[in-house]
Amino acid sequence: MGTNINKPSKSPPRSAPPQDDQNCPEQLLPITTSSPTAKTPKKLTLIPLIFLIYFEVAGGPYGEEPAVQAAGPLLAILGFIIFPFIWSIPEALITAELSTTFPGNGGFVIWADRAFGPFWGSLMGTWKFLSGVINIAAFPALCIDYLKKLFPIFSSGLPRQMAILISTLLLSFLNYTGLTIVGYAAVALGLISLAPFILMSLIAIPQIHPHRWISLGQKGVEKDWRLFFNTLFWNLNFWDNVSTMAGEVDKPQKAFPLALLCAVIFTCLGYIIPLVAVTGAISVDQNLWEAGFMADAAKMISGQWLKIWIEIGAVLSAIGLFEAQLSSSAYQVEGMAEIGFLPEFCKVRSKWFNTPWLGILLSTAISLGISYMSYTDIIYSANFLYSLGMLLEFLTFLWLRRKFPTMKRPYRVPLPLPALVVMCLIPSGFLVYIMAIASKTVYLMSGLMTVGGIAWYLLMNLCKAKKWFKFSDGYAEEES
Repeated sequence: MGTNINKPSKSPPRSAPPQDDQNCPEQLLPITTSSPTAKTPKKLTLIPLIFLIYFEVAGGPYGEEPAVQAAGPLLAILGFIIFPFIWSIPEALITAELSTTFPGNGGFVIWADRAFGPFWGSLMGTWKFLSGVINIAAFPALCIDYLKKLFPIFSSGLPRQMAILISTLLLSFLNYTGLTIVGYAAVALGLISLAPFILMSLIAIPQIHPHRWISLGQKGVEKDWRLFFNTLFWNLNFWDNVSTMAGEVDKPQKAFPLALLCAVIFTCLGYIIPLVAVTGAISVDQNLWEAGFMADAAKMISGQWLKIWIEIGAVLSAIGLFEAQLSSSAYQVEGMAEIGFLPEFCKVRSKWFNTPWLGILLSTAISLGISYMSYTDIIYSANFLYSLGMLLEFLTFLWLRRKFPTMKRPYRVPLPLPALVVMCLIPSGFLVYIMAIASKTVYLMSGLMTVGGIAWYLLMNLCKAKKWFKFSDGYAEEES
């Protein structure tokens, strides 16, 4: 346990495990709010929250194509039908319960700290923050991958690097203008980017040959299970990222469960309908099913005009994905400062837009630093770190349920503890598999970042002990 600069007998940050209802009244829960010196900000309402969650996770069927390349149409279709039940729904349910129980911008950091103490809370923050900013780096690259089909100059070299740099900076500035603006922009981006896929799926109906759906792939093409499972995982995870914005949501105890339910349905249909339509309507070399192939498929099904629309939609989708993920990472930094895991200056907000500008700046800088990695390496690295965080999150959820069964929970997953254990074990097994098939490079990168996270925790303890920086008093019970 670390040293507290004001109260040496307590561990930093100053957090105590939640108590039962009798000893842990609602006002003691960590609720992160905006800076008292700033204007009262507009809160996120249900519809923008649904689309922000949608963009945290998916943003459309862009990027699902490698599942077909890796394992053929049948397994790709089954993967996007079955995987939500063993992964997405459990993760969304856990997020709904814990976000409404602890509605603060620290999100999963608060959960782990409440269950296992500040060391694990800090390590959770490291894993999730780094996986988030790594994930952010993938979206400008994905955007440019589609743009290069219209403008080949962006295929490589300096033009590609400059396009990634400029797009990242411009999108970061949009995030700086405010979460409410980002939320409503997400609604518009979601509707516009999904529209061509809905149209393509309708046009494809007369061209569908159902026997194509049962193909296990071309003869002679080996299954790439690493690519297959990482593609499913990357396209259907990050449901809990929205928890770091819980303090910005209007009536989070009511909004979160409904928003997560709508987003799960929306996301799953957005993946499966175009996939079924395209795999049934066209038959092409399996190796052509790389990221961005949906645009080529649109041209085969309807014409060049639809291909261009999907490519434009891909750019808009990448913008939505970037904004949602950057918001989560930035508000996580602020939330960790609110509860004493980071220096108090990390929670500073813009005077003009009331946004956590330091969190935005830090997240953008790190994502830029790794944005020139290959798209595949980005996905694998983000998945590995996220897997570590999710294993800890499942343990946190179960431990809080077991240790504090009567604690007030505005939303409660309607299952007894043994059933919850099973619910968590199944996706945990998948997480272990994802980590087991990672490359040596991913192991090395993830190991170094984990060691860095531990070193950061020790550094923050030293800063508190030496009073080098001012830290927040932590949770509300310490302040009252």
